[in-house]
Parts: sequence; C-alpha cells; structure tokens
Amino acid sequence: MTHNLLGPEPTLLPEHTVAQAALDAGVDPAGVAAEHPYFSAAWAQLAETSFEAGETVAAYAYARTGYHRGLDQLRRAGWKGFGPVPWSHRPNQGFLRALAVLAKAAGKIGETEEYDRCRTFITESDPAAAEATGLA
Repeated sequence: MTHNLLGPEPTLLPEHTVAQAALDAGVDPAGVAAEHPYFSAAWAQLAETSFEAGETVAAYAYARTGYHRGLDQLRRAGWKGFGPVPWSHRPNQGFLRALAVLAKAAGKIGETEEYDRCRTFITESDPAAAEATGLA
C-alpha cells in the first residue's frame, strides 16, 4: 500500500446505491431523506431547493442535517478532522454540497464565523468542491 507522505489519504464516503438511485430517478428528496436519513445528498438537494426559493432558514436546517450526517460517515471512514474529501468521488458530493449550502445560508443570516469556517472546510477538503458549489 502506498502512503501519501504529504498528508492523510483522501477520505471516501461509502456508496448508498439504493438511495442514490431513488434520487436519480426523481423521487422527492424529502421521501428519500425520510427513507434514508443518513444520505447527505437528499438533504443537500432539499437545502439547495430551499435556498434557491429564498427559504434561508429551511435551507440552513436541511444543510446542517446533511452536513452532520456526512460528518458522522466521514469519521467512520477514518477521517481525523482534516485531509482531502475529493469532489470526484460521487458519494462525497452530498456532504460537500450540504456544507456549501450551510455556508451560503449562514452568510445570508449573518453568521459570518460559520460562513468562513464552512468555506475554509470545503476549500481544504477539495478546491474542486468549492469551485463546483460556487464557494471558490
């Protein structure tokens, strides 16, 4: 096994094929989240939709849920609080999208410290994630 001498290995969240297939098939993300509450992508989609509709507090709540569900899974996958969480690994994207909406909603309600913390977190996880979510 090759080790990264510059830092920790990237953390890859597990695939949730049934939940992802439901979301991909257009099942209501609220139903997917209710059936698969651990699935950050469903929470992220709810957060994004709410944020785009101007429902900032709902977006914040959905995003925080997706963020915490993903954070739990990152820790179970060996993440120690730092290191890469690659955007290119699709199962990571739900967590990273939730983190991005959490940052945006926090900024909109005046939670500047949380906005900065989340923006730094996503950028340090993977600059491609910051770019893809509009936080670059």
